[in-house]
Amino acid sequence: MNFVFYDLETTGRSAIWDQIIQVGAILVNNNFEELDRYESRCSLRPGLIPEPGALIVNKTTPLMLKNSNLSHFKLINEMMAIFKKWSPAIFIGYNSISFDEEFVRNALFQNLRQPYLTNTEGNQRADVLGIARSSNLYYPNCIKTPLSEKGNPVFKLDKIAPLNGIEHGDAHDAMADVEATIAIAKIVSEKIPELWEKSLLTSSKNETNLLVEKSDFFCFSEFYYGKAYPYVTSFICYHPKYHYPQCFDLKNDPEDFIYLNKDELKVELNKSPKFLRSVKNNKNPVIMDKTYAENFPSYEKIGFKILTERAQKIRSNPEFIKKIINILSDQSEDKDSQVSQIDILAEESIYSGGFASSIDKQNMEKFYNAKWDEKLNIANKFSQERYIYFAKKIIYEENPNLLPKEDYNLIHRAIAEKILSTSDEKWNTIPKTYNELDNLRVKYENNNDIESLNLMNEINEFIEEIEIKYQSA
Repeated sequence: MNFVFYDLETTGRSAIWDQIIQVGAILVNNNFEELDRYESRCSLRPGLIPEPGALIVNKTTPLMLKNSNLSHFKLINEMMAIFKKWSPAIFIGYNSISFDEEFVRNALFQNLRQPYLTNTEGNQRADVLGIARSSNLYYPNCIKTPLSEKGNPVFKLDKIAPLNGIEHGDAHDAMADVEATIAIAKIVSEKIPELWEKSLLTSSKNETNLLVEKSDFFCFSEFYYGKAYPYVTSFICYHPKYHYPQCFDLKNDPEDFIYLNKDELKVELNKSPKFLRSVKNNKNPVIMDKTYAENFPSYEKIGFKILTERAQKIRSNPEFIKKIINILSDQSEDKDSQVSQIDILAEESIYSGGFASSIDKQNMEKFYNAKWDEKLNIANKFSQERYIYFAKKIIYEENPNLLPKEDYNLIHRAIAEKILSTSDEKWNTIPKTYNELDNLRVKYENNNDIESLNLMNEINEFIEEIEIKYQSA
């Protein structure tokens, strides 16, 4: 398959409440030969308040946010058209599954497009950050990394790129980050072809499941606060709700668990360190062969023979597996019953609101293809309120004169209430932004950073303009 290496620059860290402002993407074949590229910027959505710190990092000025001739809605549709043209492919970035993927999904969702573009219709997804971390764990000399104060390797792209001879002078520009990501991927694929190939085997959820199921035991790793934790595990079952493979950590002796009754086992399941590990099958886990088990001291001490015996014992004990499934099911039901019943906002409903019905999917296509003066009529035909809301908000942002005064005022006032709020909201507000600007000014004054101070003043004026627009709502 081809690869779509891509990166986004955004107005902040929240995929739900912030927005994409720049997209960079390069289509390459499996030899990393460039086939096509795409890059674009867009303007700020009306009523959205950017985080000043984010704008400083990605070098975005208020002028750039105001003067782009491409709106957010148009950028998302343009990006989707390009990605569909390049499909099927493996979509891959640097920390893309945790960050960029969520922005893509939420942007598509809120613009009435199908959100799961990168992992449906033959597409798969991978993440070079996870691959780079795993390469460091299995082959420490493959990628050079700086060390943190605690002695852990640091994998920030702008830090490791220059250490590995990669030109990255324009860090945090979307296209520059894409080019650096491709260069890191090439280093891994050339120096450790086995690990690169293994990482591609898990770019699909189904392929990950097959790999986990057919291995009597295998190696994988998790990363917490910059530190890698390797595990040697054997598959037990799938989580009854989340469908992640549940695997027994072979550091433990199965004899300590398989004969416990359900209540006793439940107590052990909640203890730390956990004997049960979840493999995030939809997040491109790097799964390595069981022969690597002896690379890790705690498992090497146990020995390959005993690890094999433990795996066989776990996998041949259906009663133990049944008890685990029952406990996980009970825990899920308990957790669901404790979830707050407060209504969530439309923007937050991508995972909780279910999939769009076939009729609503048809209306989305009609809405997208219709002329602007026809879109309002289609907006009112959606069966779910959240889609009606998204459709009218798109019209508010793109062609506000086409909205009935009542609808316009409703959306305008709702935005005003959100961004002028003095409470600690989930989204960025104007009072929060002024506070951040004050804190950043102190920092840049202490560092005598005149360039950043000037940008702070420009952002401050920009926020004041937005404030004036919505104060009278």
